[in-house]
Amino acid sequence: MDLGILLQILFWGIYAGCIYILLATGLNLIFGVMKIVNFAHGEFLMIGAYITATVFLLTGLNPYAIILISMLALIGIGAVVERLCFRPILGTGKLNEIFLSIGLIYIIQNGVAVIWGDEWQSVQSPYEGITVPVGALNVPLDYIVIMVVTTAILCGLYLFLKRTKTGREMRATSQNRKGAMLVGINVERMDVLSFGIGCALAAAAGTLWVVSGQIFNPYMGSIPAVKAFAIIILGGLGSIPGAIAGGLLYGIAENSAAYFLGGVWKDAVSFILLIVVLVIRPTGLFGESGE
Repeated sequence: MDLGILLQILFWGIYAGCIYILLATGLNLIFGVMKIVNFAHGEFLMIGAYITATVFLLTGLNPYAIILISMLALIGIGAVVERLCFRPILGTGKLNEIFLSIGLIYIIQNGVAVIWGDEWQSVQSPYEGITVPVGALNVPLDYIVIMVVTTAILCGLYLFLKRTKTGREMRATSQNRKGAMLVGINVERMDVLSFGIGCALAAAAGTLWVVSGQIFNPYMGSIPAVKAFAIIILGGLGSIPGAIAGGLLYGIAENSAAYFLGGVWKDAVSFILLIVVLVIRPTGLFGESGE
């Protein structure tokens, strides 16, 4: 096995993991604060992809600049979905949350199909075909930019959660909802913010999905959502470091399987990794042991 090939597999795995990390981190943030299960989270990635493509076609802006527009748009959409859909059923049972989110999947998918059509689409990156030498590898510039953008977003989220009053209130709500209410934190406001920010992270993942050359249509969000759930289970429910580590492991496992075993094993090996981790450590890599 050539070292260059191993480095290439590792690099592609990290690149793929960046998109998974953003999607899973948003899902974990929502779960951590609201303790809800939202299977429609992948549809927000899909909406982010369509917003990016639409703005790019209308304005010709650099797709990487459009990421801010798609994130802001999804904060608003997420806030509306939280208030109208999830808030009325909060605390009524996981079954209600599951069926509501499944209903949202079909509503969002068909709504997007009516607005944009249901054909597969793609967007050409302004950096397509440009490579940068990194050691023995010639790495597409887009993939390097995607890694930098993902790192910047995660650093911004870290600073928000650790250094701002609102971020500390959000963390307090995640740790003890009733205790947060007793000390005067508006937990309903934290719910809206966490859901909106989680959807914004999904929109960022959707933008990077588009820029990386992936094709998309209204029905493409379900598989990424399932993978995001696998990642947060792998890393530990409610743990953002776990989502980051799980996303990287998932991306590397997928690309390794695709190279060594063929594309048909790409998804299977990733879930085998999930099963192995859960057998050894049921709480995930960064979950609380409960001991």
